[in-house]
Parts: sequence; structure tokens; C-alpha cells
Amino acid sequence: MPSVKTPNIYSLTAANSSTSVNSLLSRRRHRHKRNLSLGAPPTAGSTGASPSEAAAPSQSASPLSTLSLDRKTFLRQKQSKQLQAADKTWVRSDLRRGCVHVHDWLTPSYPRPVLCTLDTTAGEIACKLEGRWPEPINTSPTPALFIQLHGGAVRRLADDERPLQILNEYLTNLGFEDAWRLQEEGMNPEIGCLIRFYFGKPRSVGGSERVQLSGVFNVRKGKLSLPVNRWSKRQVTLSGTCLIVSSVKHAHTGKMHILPLIGGKVEEVKRHSHCLAFSSGGPQSQTYYISYDSYTEHLRWHRTASKIASQRVNSVDLSCCSLEELPTQLFYSQDLTHLNLKNNFLSPHKGLCSLLHSQNRSKRGFPLALCDITSLTELNLSGNRLHSLPADIGTMHNLQTLLLDGNFLSSLPPELGSLEGLTYLGLSFNRFSCIPAVLEKLRDTERLCLSGNRLTVLDLNGLQWLPARYVDLRLNWLQKVSVADAEQLEHIVQLDLRDTGLRQLDVSSLCKLELLRCDRNALSLLKVSGRAIKSLHAAHNELKRLEVQPVPENLTLLDLSWNQLGCVPDWVSESSRLEVLDINHNCVTELPVQLLSSGSLRKLLAGWNGVCRLAERLERSQLEVLDLQHNFLTELPHNLFIKAQSLRYLNASANKLESLPAASLSDDASSSLAELYATNNSLTDKCIPLLTGHGHLRVLHLAYNQLQTFTASKLARLEQLEELDLSGNRLRAVPTTILSCQRLHTLAAHSNCINAFPEVLQLPEIKCVDLSCNELTEVTLPEALPPKLQELDLTGNPRLNLDHKSLDHGAPAVWSHGYTEASGVKNKLCVAALALDSFCGVREALYGVFDGDRNVEVPYLLQCTMGDVLAEELHRGQRQGDYMTNTFLTMQRKLGTAGQRMGGSAALCHIRHDPVTPGEHGACFTLKAANVGRCQAVLCRDGKAMQLSAVHTVRDEAEYHRVREHNAIITEDNKVSGVTDSTRIMGYSFLCPSVTPRPHVATVTLTPQDEFFLLGSRGLWDMLSPSEAVEAVRNVPDALAAAKKLVTLAQSYSCSDSLSAVVVKLSITEDCCCFCEPPPPPPSPGPGAQPGGSHPYAGGGDGIPLPPASSGTASELSSEFSTSEMSSEVGSTASSEEPPPQAEPLPPHPNPPGRAGVRRPARGGGGFQRQFSGALSDNGLDSEDEEPIAGVFSNGSRVEVEADVHCLLRRDGAQPQCNSPAAAASPLPPAFPSPAPSPVPPSSPCLGAESRSGTLGRRARANGSVACQGRSQDLIEEAADAPVRRQGGYFNAPAQPDPDDQLIIPPELEEEVRQIIQQQQQQEQLFFFFFTYI
Repeated sequence: MPSVKTPNIYSLTAANSSTSVNSLLSRRRHRHKRNLSLGAPPTAGSTGASPSEAAAPSQSASPLSTLSLDRKTFLRQKQSKQLQAADKTWVRSDLRRGCVHVHDWLTPSYPRPVLCTLDTTAGEIACKLEGRWPEPINTSPTPALFIQLHGGAVRRLADDERPLQILNEYLTNLGFEDAWRLQEEGMNPEIGCLIRFYFGKPRSVGGSERVQLSGVFNVRKGKLSLPVNRWSKRQVTLSGTCLIVSSVKHAHTGKMHILPLIGGKVEEVKRHSHCLAFSSGGPQSQTYYISYDSYTEHLRWHRTASKIASQRVNSVDLSCCSLEELPTQLFYSQDLTHLNLKNNFLSPHKGLCSLLHSQNRSKRGFPLALCDITSLTELNLSGNRLHSLPADIGTMHNLQTLLLDGNFLSSLPPELGSLEGLTYLGLSFNRFSCIPAVLEKLRDTERLCLSGNRLTVLDLNGLQWLPARYVDLRLNWLQKVSVADAEQLEHIVQLDLRDTGLRQLDVSSLCKLELLRCDRNALSLLKVSGRAIKSLHAAHNELKRLEVQPVPENLTLLDLSWNQLGCVPDWVSESSRLEVLDINHNCVTELPVQLLSSGSLRKLLAGWNGVCRLAERLERSQLEVLDLQHNFLTELPHNLFIKAQSLRYLNASANKLESLPAASLSDDASSSLAELYATNNSLTDKCIPLLTGHGHLRVLHLAYNQLQTFTASKLARLEQLEELDLSGNRLRAVPTTILSCQRLHTLAAHSNCINAFPEVLQLPEIKCVDLSCNELTEVTLPEALPPKLQELDLTGNPRLNLDHKSLDHGAPAVWSHGYTEASGVKNKLCVAALALDSFCGVREALYGVFDGDRNVEVPYLLQCTMGDVLAEELHRGQRQGDYMTNTFLTMQRKLGTAGQRMGGSAALCHIRHDPVTPGEHGACFTLKAANVGRCQAVLCRDGKAMQLSAVHTVRDEAEYHRVREHNAIITEDNKVSGVTDSTRIMGYSFLCPSVTPRPHVATVTLTPQDEFFLLGSRGLWDMLSPSEAVEAVRNVPDALAAAKKLVTLAQSYSCSDSLSAVVVKLSITEDCCCFCEPPPPPPSPGPGAQPGGSHPYAGGGDGIPLPPASSGTASELSSEFSTSEMSSEVGSTASSEEPPPQAEPLPPHPNPPGRAGVRRPARGGGGFQRQFSGALSDNGLDSEDEEPIAGVFSNGSRVEVEADVHCLLRRDGAQPQCNSPAAAASPLPPAFPSPAPSPVPPSSPCLGAESRSGTLGRRARANGSVACQGRSQDLIEEAADAPVRRQGGYFNAPAQPDPDDQLIIPPELEEEVRQIIQQQQQQEQLFFFFFTYI
């Protein structure tokens, strides 16, 4: 087959060695090419051609004339470089074919797809690319393929490595299983945010600035005032701790002048533009003046050199720099003492490194050149996949710290014993099966770390020969611990045995032991010597007996939480220096009087026990923090506040208290109590007068008690009050004396009987007011709202009449939901909720909770995008059982660069409708739940909690082995690489494949015995067990009130994280399980239905293809043009994949296997559309070129008032009215004029539901909640006079689609499109009336 003559990709003139990168870039912008094909013919008709015959691209390739950053120009360039239909047809015809997207090392813009097979090697691709790069370029490395994972480390591919195979292995480790799906994901250019190929090593990544800065600049030595010294062009390099100036213009010839910068100065020269003065330290200092060509270069050199000069020690940090060999300039650094080479690809000799994922290549060893740097005192070689150490390491006599964690070492050379000055040796997460014998020779070693190895026996006799005082053996599967002579083990001071699987432990022979950590084991018996012990950590065990002899006189901290202790050991009360005692989550029934009256105890945590009573009277106590929640107390000691005058924090929630003790003996005295939590008790109005003695009280939680009135005069005396929670009582009014609490910023009084709006808006510091679920009839707003007000929640007040903007009618009668959110520390709302009562049809629903822990970006992206991704997966029609798993895996790619270094937990519940004909047995609704991370879902069936989720951590043996298989390090807090304690989570792609987004999926058929299900974020489940949460809200009829109660309880139980809860009430009856809807169009045939091994996406038909679902909440572009493809930077919801063609025209109503629910717009409203708190853009900033949304203020001063004015839940089971498809499919807000009829068919999923229910708007909360989305509400918007900057960081979710990017129908096709839409509307109405009649 003759090759096709096409424009050259790299049409450059010859460049000499001094050609700058900028000039190359400017010349190479003139000619570009759309596509490269290695292993693919230019047309689909010649699929049998060999790869060598198919090296030429398609004739339709057209070069681009520019690389402008203009929006439309970039879109044209992006479209020209995408795979064409013929290319995709060729790929899909064979599962061994695929596509890799190759970026240019110099201009990493939109990638070029390269078609290849599993047998195509990196050398073949590089040779073909090199052929289109005829000129020698000295500024680039040797032309080769490089691979980059998650925007981080970059390494060179060997010539015999196969890029497509590496890509498929990565996607398989991510969680994809089907070969056809691997192929489709590989063809998506958005995959570049996860795995990316470069032709040539990219200069913008890999920490190149930390390795060295170099260039040819004007240099002058000595003083500027001397006329003898002149400016000369010289090669200048800043590397390590010194400045290197060549004596001639070219760098590789002549003498090198070394200027050490440690202790020197780097100053700007004001008389010359872009000039810096470098001076060395010491009495004989020298000065070099360097003039730069631009301010950017001047700033980069100034910043880097200033850091070096300010160092106190000669240290160089080259960690995570993708180094294949040691930089030559590193050896010019004089007296280098600290060198960090962590996480690189170093090899013993110069050359290529081994595979990043594979371990069957040549083993990598210690770089021998390091032994020549004899001045080193600290060396870090962790994470370099070293298999051995050379004997020459014994020559580094000055080494004091050697870190070799995260390698493949199984033995140590005997020469290591000659390092007499070595004090710290890190050997964690290697492959040692026993303690190396050479360690006996290291007599000065104080700290030995062997965690995460393969030790099975702890021989205390063997430890007597080790001089180490601190021994870390955690995460070794120890099966046996031998006892040794106490006299030989006096040198061991600290011992860490966490996560070792021990069932019994006797370390009483360690008589000098000061710190013992044995958390997260299965210990039932623990014996410890009390002679020197200062801190003992034994949480998360099964302890029933703890023996410490003699009585520890130096013990200050004792953590025994999450065990099975029936009582507090006697020796605990006798410990005279004990300051902190944690016995939470045990079986303790009584607290000794001596313990409460201890003169040293400052903090006592005794919650979640079985304590029924405390001593009636106490002696003087020094307690400052007392936690007694979740016990069975009916009263507290009468003189608690009188004797414990230092008590600042008291939590007595979830008890049976009917009263509180007096604060003091007289009215003039005042206690020190600042925080009081007494939620979920039986307190009455009699306890209110007793609160007046706490004059320093700042936080008061009395939610879910039996309060009917709050005396006005008593509230007036709590002037220091900042947070007041009176929710879930029987209050009819909030006293007007609340105006005396001038510092109050949060008032929560939901779920009461309040009928009059309090005057709380007159307080200057008020931020959050929650009066939802009450009996308010009117609201009086002041003329000027408080400047700090962030939330006024009035939802759930059926008697409240307000002028409303929008009302929702026709919510589904089978289920109803309520959700709420509350911010955590620093007033950041790091959670998000998704609630769609009508998802892709009125008989389906979608609910989700997302938790970002400390970031706000990932939860909001998941909220805005995940519904669209799920709808797309449903429309693929492939293996319906995997659609939820593929939704999570695809969402990992959609997160883009935001998911590279950030992540979050997610729980998603999808209710599907599978109609059955009358007379058949079976239910018609199924609930499919999926989760990753700590977000979980629980179903209440017959009053009992049914777990729908699973939490994956390294404590699971299978998960631990999977994480260690990929050489990940687990830190002391049980987190993978110190980032997350969940091994399955969204985002954090830089931890893949150790951490993956593959979810746990559970499917339940809903029955009439199912009452409700709930979803919660991590903070909720940390405080409430599934059974406790179900019991707490089972008798709450309103879903919104139930969700608020869960969040309120979690806050009162000491949760400081962001909280989110979604409660979905179910009304499943036999009547709703009828064949009440037409079935959907047949999906694309699955892999099993493909004849002849054809691809699921191959083939076409005469039917109208269904477009991919998109709610239009994301923009197609990002602000980062040079580092990643545009649609993946901010998690675009718009799919870049072509819609799956139908194999045949859409029939009227067959019932296809595997998918019985109809895919069409929702009928009758799906909920209230919450508006955003600011003008939102796709790059995290306010976009100036976008039209503002009606009712939204971008200056942050908007105040939102929500009110539920009607109760519109339909219980009669009547079929709701059908809205017009044109209006239902419109993605624009109601304030915009209606556009021309859209060409999108009415069967497109989510458009109808999203237009009404929308994607929930995000906003930081002080301590409050957002309204129930599925309920009818009013929205009142007030703008303050002065803009107020909102606290906390907010991620601006993807914006509304740009009008320029929307589909424009040519005039000659308008009539044809309009007729098609009308035909489908008539056909849908005919189906509707037909099945309604049935």
C-alpha cells in the first residue's frame, strides 16, 4: 500500500547549539498535524494492513497555522487532532488495537492520537516521530517516549516497552475489567490527566528547577565600579548549593568557577535592569553580577538562589525530580552534608531505568557515585526500588542518617557495620524476613525502623544485641513474641507494635520502656512494666485485662479506647501523674471516685460506656475536659461545677439526664465552663435557671430534650454565648432577650413549635439562623440585614406565606427526601449532596453524598458531574451490572487535574424502576448503592439497619497486600503515603494503583418492609453507628427534619468536621409494582451480542442516536492550556465520546433485557433549583465574559432565604402532568428567554430533571443546613449595601454553557429538526395515554 504524502509535523530549519527554546517554540508553531498512525491504515477499508504499511496518516489531515490561546482557535485545533470515525472504526475492529495520545515535550498542548497495537513498541513510535524531526536539537534529550503519571513523575520508556500495554495495565489497575472498555477509555484524550505519553522529556515537569537552572547570560566579576571588569557572555548554572560560571562561553569547555552560596547573599542591582549580585560567604567572599534577558528569568533565579543562601546546612533536595542519573553539577557542591533523592529512578550506572509498574526488568541498585561524596551526613534514597546496597557504602564514614524506606531490600552488606556514626537507619517497607545481623555492629544507632516488612517472630532476646533505643516494628505480621531477660533490654525506651496482629503481649521485661504503642491489634491480655512507662497507647483492641506492675508513677497518658474493659483498673486511680485518660467505647459501668477527684487528671474521656451513676459528691477536682456522652446517667454530681472549678468542657449528651447541677453556691460566683453539650436527654424547663451561673458559657447545645420555654431573664445573663442549639424541643418562641447575646453567631432552633420569628437578625455577629420545621406564619426582615449573615433557613414551615418565585408540583409519591449540610472547622463546607427525585424519568431517583475531608473542590465537582456520568453509563447499554462501577471509574477521569492531588469520599444510591406485569410476582424497584471512602449508605428494613456500604482500609488484609504490592508506604496514622486512610477513594490519582476509585456495590430489591434509607458523610458515621442512626430518625415523619436531627446529633457528639446527611423516605406498596410505563429504547448490544467479535460501539443504524447526557453545568475549556487537555482540567461534564449508535431503529415498546426503566424527561417536577452564591466559572475564578445568572451576585454579599410554603407531596398515586419537552430539555435558567427548539431528542437523560431540580448550589455554612431540594420553596434574595467577602475557600463549579459553544442549527435544517421533535413528542404522548389506560 503506498504511503500518503502529508505535511511534516516538525518542519524546522537547522538549529545550532545556541538556539534557544523560545525560538524553537515560535518556529514550530507554524506547522502542526492532526494525527499519526502507527499500526493503522488511513481508511477503515484496509483493516488487514500491517503496522509497517500503515505508518502514514489520513489524507484528510490538515495542518494548523497557529497555536494561539484564543478560545475558538484552540477548539478548532482540538477538533482537528481528535480521532476521526475511520480511525475509531479501525481500532474497534480488534481488541488488540488501541490509541495512545502523545504530547510534544516542548509544546504540551492538545495531544496527537497515535494508533497502534499491543505489539507496537516505544522504539517504533519514537523512530517514526524522530523521522519527522529532522534537525538536531541540543536543548532536548535524546528523542524517546516518556511516560507521566497523574501529572507528576516522568520517566523514559525503554525501546522494547509497549505503550498500549502499559496504558491497558494502568486502566486495569484502576478498576476497568472489560477489554472493550479499556479500548474506549484509551481513546479518550482526557485520560492525559491520569497517564500521559510525551515525545521527549517535558521541561515543564519533574522538578527541573530544583535540579538546576542554567543559561547563557552577561556576567561580570568583582565590583561594578571598576572599569577593568567587563560584561561577558558566559554559561551560568545554579545547581546544588553553588553557582557555576564557565570561563568561556560554552559550558562544556574551559575552567569552571565555583561560588558557594550557603551563608552568602543574593541581592538585586537597582542600577541595572534584571541584574542580580551573587556573593559567597566567609572572609574571602567573591561577587558575580549576572544580567538576565527578562524579568521572568530574573525572578526565577532570585527565588531559587535566595532559598539556597538562606540555608543553615549544605542540603540539596532532589526528591521526586524523575532523575535517571545524578546531575554532574551536584559534585561541584562543596561540603555537601544533606542529600534527598527520594522517589526517583536512579540506577547504578548511566542508562535507562526499569519499568515503573513492572518489576521483571534489570534490578536497580545503589548509585555508586554517591560514595564519592564523603561529606554526606544524611542521605535519603527512599522509593527508588533498590534491590541491593554496594559494599562501597562502608566508605561513607560521616553518615549519621540513612533512609532506605520503600525499596526492595532483603539483606544488607556486612560493610554497613563500619558506619560507626550511623544513628538513624530507616528500613521500613522493604522485604526483610528477619532483623539483619549486621545491625549488631552499629553500636551508636538510636532509631531502627523496620515497619512494613515480613517479620513473623519478635524475639526479645535478639533485641538485646541491638543498641537501638527506639524500635519500630509496626505492620509486620507477628505471630509470636518471646520473653527475654529484663537486665539485657534496659536500652529499649520506645517500642511500636501497631497493626501487627498480636493477640497477647507481654513486655514486662522491658523495664526501661517509656512509650508503648500497640494500637489496632487483637490483644486480649497486655502486660507492661510500670517502672518507667510514661505513655501507653492500646486503643482498638479486645482488651479485657491490663496488667501494669508496679503502679506507674510517671504515666501521663493512657489510651484504652475501643476495648472490652468492664472496669477501670485499680492502678489507674493510683497513678499520681496521670493527665489524660481515654476509655471511650468500652464496657465500663462505674467510674471510681478517686479518679474523678484526682489531683493530676486534666482530661477524662469516658463516653460510649455503660455508666449508670457517678458519686453524689466529689472532692476537689482538676478536670478541664469531661466527656460522659452515650451512657445511662440520670444525674450528675451535685457539686460537680463547684468542685471542678477548672472544668471548661462538658459533654453529657445521649444520657437520661433530667436536670443539671448548680453552677455555684451563690449567684455572684461564676464557673469556668465554656462549652456544654447536653443533647438527647430528658431535660425540662427546670434546668434553665441553673445555667445562669455559667457566665463564661460560649457554646450551649440542648437539642432534643423536653424544653417548652426558655426563660427570658435567664437567657439575658448568658452574654458570652456564641452558639445556641435548641432544636428538637417544644419551644413556641425564642426570648427577645436573645439580643443580650451580642456575640451570638449561630442559632439553631429547628424542629420546634415556634410561631413567631425572633429578633435575632438584629445581632451584629449573627451568621446562621436555622428555624426550619416550625410553625412560623410570617417573617419580619429588618431594613438592613446583618453584614455577616450567611444563612437563614425557613424550610419546613407549612404556615409561612411569602411571595414566591417558583413552586414545584408533582413530586413522586413513592419516595421523598430531605438533606442538610453543616460546615466544619474554619467555616469550610467540604461536603456536598446530590438529590434528584426524578432522574431520567419519574420512576427513578439518584442520591449522593460527597466528602472532601479538607478540600471543597472535589465534592463540588462530584456533585455537579456524577449524575451526568451515570446517565451516560446507562445509555451505553453494556453490562448493566457494571454501570455503577464504571460511573466511579469514569468520574476519576472527569475530575481532571483537580483529582491528581486531591480526593474525596462518595456514596451514591440509584433507585431503578423495573415494571412487572399484573399477576407476576416480584418487586419493581431496586436500590443500587456504591461507595468509596468513608461515605456510607444504610437501609432501614423492618426497623433494623441494613448496611449497604463497605469501608476499605489497610486494616483489611486483602487491601493491605494490594497496597503493598504496588510499593506504597503506610504512615504511622495508617494512611497510604500519609494522605488517606481509605484504599478506595475518588481522586488522589497520584496514589494509583495503591488507591483506586473502584467502589463497593450493593443491590437490594425494595419491598414494603423498607422504611427509608440514609446517606451520610464521614463525620456522621464517626459519631453514630448505623443502628443508632436508624433508631434516631425512624419515628421522625419528615425527611428534612430527620436529616437535620442526624447532623445535630453528630455535632453535639463532638464532631468538628463538615457534615452532610440525606434521608429518603420510602413508600413501597404492591400497587406501585405494576407495568405502568413504556419500556426504553433498546440499548447498544453488549459484548456478548456482537457477532464476529465486533466492538460494542461498532456499526450503525437508521435510528436516531441518543446523545450523551450533560446538564450543561461544565464548560468545555480550562484555563490551563499548556499542561493538560482542556476538558479534563476542571472535571468537564460534557462527554467527549461519540454517542453509541443504535443497531436498529427505535421500536415502539419492546422490553429489552437488562434495562426496563424508561429513559425520558421527568414529568411533574423534580425539585427546587438552588442557585449559586456567585457567578461561577470553569477555572475556579469569576468569569467576566459570561452572562450573569438571574438573582446571583458575584460579590459574595447575597443572602439566601428559603421557605417551604406548601406541602405538595402527592399521595394519591395519580400520574403527573407531562411538561412540554422543549421546556423540560432547556438547560437555561428561567430568567433566560426560551431559545429555538433544541435538536436534542426528548429521550435524552437528565435534561428534564436537571432543568427543574438542577445541580445543588454550594455555599459555606456557619453551622446550618440547606433546604430540601425536592420540596416546594420560595426564594428571597437580598443584597447588602457593602460586598462582604465570604470566609473559607470556595470552588466555583463549572459554569453554564457558553452560547458560542452551543449547537447552532442551520436555517435549511430547522424545519426538519422541528418535525422530528414533534413526531417524538406525539409518539411519547401516545405511549403515555396507552399505558395510562392499561
